[in-house]
Formats: sequence, structure tokens, C-alpha cells
Amino acid sequence: MADDHTDAYRIDTQLIHAGEPSPRIEGAISMPVFQTAMYEFAGEEGYHAVRYIRLNNTPNHLALHAKLARLEGAEAALVTASGMAAISTALLEVVQPGDHLLIQDSLYGGTHGFVSKLLPENGVEVDFIDLDDPASWAAKCKPTTKAIYVEAMTNPLLEVGDLAAAVAFAKERGLVSLIDATFASPVNFRAAAFGFDVVLHSATKYLNGHSDVVAGVVCGRAPLVERITRRLDYLGGTLDPHACVLLHRGMKTLALRVRHQNALATALAEHLDAHPAVARVNYPGLASRPRHARARELFDGFGGVLSFELDGGLDAAERFMKHTRLAVTAPSLGGVETLVTRPATTSHAGIDPEERRRIGIDDGLVRVSVGIEDAADVIADFDRALSA
Repeated sequence: MADDHTDAYRIDTQLIHAGEPSPRIEGAISMPVFQTAMYEFAGEEGYHAVRYIRLNNTPNHLALHAKLARLEGAEAALVTASGMAAISTALLEVVQPGDHLLIQDSLYGGTHGFVSKLLPENGVEVDFIDLDDPASWAAKCKPTTKAIYVEAMTNPLLEVGDLAAAVAFAKERGLVSLIDATFASPVNFRAAAFGFDVVLHSATKYLNGHSDVVAGVVCGRAPLVERITRRLDYLGGTLDPHACVLLHRGMKTLALRVRHQNALATALAEHLDAHPAVARVNYPGLASRPRHARARELFDGFGGVLSFELDGGLDAAERFMKHTRLAVTAPSLGGVETLVTRPATTSHAGIDPEERRRIGIDDGLVRVSVGIEDAADVIADFDRALSA
């Protein structure tokens, strides 16, 4: 049974102690890997109660669920095989054929593909909304509208929409509010406590933080998480117990990593913003950016991701990425190493080029996910590459 006395502790302490088995399993300080596909039957009633890896109820899953729910200020949580497994399963449960979904424009590429192609193929109508213009949402709302979906910070432009208005709009109209809070992490923003019904994470990123696990998370109101869990039981997107343990271990340093990444990203963004070769920097931590005040009000930190464009466009971006030494050219984000990528070739490669440009993702846009290196070394690496 998980320990339940950690509510009064701050997040740094909860990361270590929330959800841990009590008493400890055979006295083990670290969570053991329960690498067994099935468990001896103990009289469980009903299909979803049977102890089985695919049903998300091994000791490794349950410990993670308790810890994640506590961190987000949620009633319940669920881990999945990937961030897209979390997003797709949640949406498939919340909106059914004949329903209508309102979803933020300028989405992560995988989510954009799912809601613009697969959901309509399954009879769900989708309308995109401008999260900076709450007054325009009511006109797109229909009797069949069931949910509104947003991102805490958009990928890769780091836009911060009116999240408070999204929560209020959903409550006024009886909609389910969903948010992808991956870029913020619970260290910077606890979306369930803020009022969102369903909170989604790609745990591949900050929650695990070591670039060695692909995983997803669903947190939120218990009845919704239970429904999403039952759908996942049938779809099969379950996290392996060994991956559960790696995620469990990685989360314990989440606060240390994210606070360092907040500081490093801010220093790098400010440096690039003043660099003569850089045309534009996208980062909510820059005081000059239009959504900075909103981000400062919502978040405890501005995150470890930024993006920028160079005066020389695509050619300059490719030269820059070729000449970095510390920064690794690779997709994904949130790990301990600094990564650079062009979203047009990775996270948003599946979006039509004209649509990418419409939402502000040029071919020469470079996204940076800072790691936990020394800020001076990363800045020097970027300066060296920019001088090339």
C-alpha cells in the first residue's frame, strides 16, 4: 500500500516519498522491478481487476500512479506506453463518434495528425481555436461539443495561451478540459490543481529526464482516469515494468533538473536574443515577449525549451546545427543533454509545409532543449556554432 502522509510536503519531498510502498517491499529502498507478466489469482472480481501487466495494475504501475497523482494535485493517474498513447487514448474516451472537439491551434505534430486525420475518420468533428482569443470560442461551440484541448506551452513556438479562460469555458459549458503539460512539468505548473480535468504528459521528456524511456501519463479526476484506464486495457498501450522503474527513478530528480533547465534556458534565450545573427527567439521567459506576463503568472518557471530563427534562414540553421559540439542534433527533449533540431524535419514533419508556415514554423526554425550542462559552456558552444 502506498504511503499517504505526504500531502503537506513540498514537491521536492513528494518526488522522493509520495506513492512509495509502505511498508517497503522486503525492506528495499528502491522500487524493485516486478518483471512478471501475470500474478496468482486472488479472487479479484471483474476483468479490469485481474493482476496483469496489460491492465496497468502491477506494483510498479500502482506506485507510479500514486506518485504522479500527488505531484499534479490530481485524484488519479495512469502511465502509458508513450505520450501519444496517453493523448490518443484519452481523446478516444472523451469524444465519441458524433461528438465535437475544440482544440488549440499550433499543436505538437503528432497530436495535430491524430486530431485532424484519425479523429474525423472515427466520426469526431474537430475545430481549431485561437487560445489567445477566448471571445471567439463560443461561436465554434456546438450542442455536440464535449471537450476542449490545449497545451501548456506550444511546441515549438513556446506560446502560452489563456489557460485560465480554457478552464472557465469548460466549466461553464460542461466540457471536459484536457491539457498537454509536458513542456511545463509539475515543477513549473500543476495543471490538475489549476482546474483541468485531464492532464497529459509525454513522460519520455522531463518526467523521466534521461532520454532512455518512452512513456506517457494521464492524470485527473478519478472517474475520467478510470474510464481512460479501461479503454487502455483494451488498446494495450501499457508501460513495461522495467520502463516503469526507470521512470520512477528518473522522476526523483525532476525538481533539481527542471530548475537548472529553467535557469539555463533563460540565460541562453537572453544571450541569443541579443546576438546579431539571430532574427527571433521564442521563449516565454523573455520579458519582451507578449505572453511573458501571462507565463509569469501561471508558471513557477519558464521551462527548458526555446526556439529561434537565424537571419540566414534555413542554410544558416543547418550550418549552425552542423557546428555545435555540446549540443546534439536529435529529436525529443527534456533530457540531461542539450539537443537541437529543426521541427520541420522531426516533430512537425507530418504537417503540410503550407500549414506549418501558416502557424509560424518555418523550415529554418531551430528548437533547443537545454540539458543540465553549465550555462557558460552551452552559450560558448552556441557562439562557436553561430560564428561558423
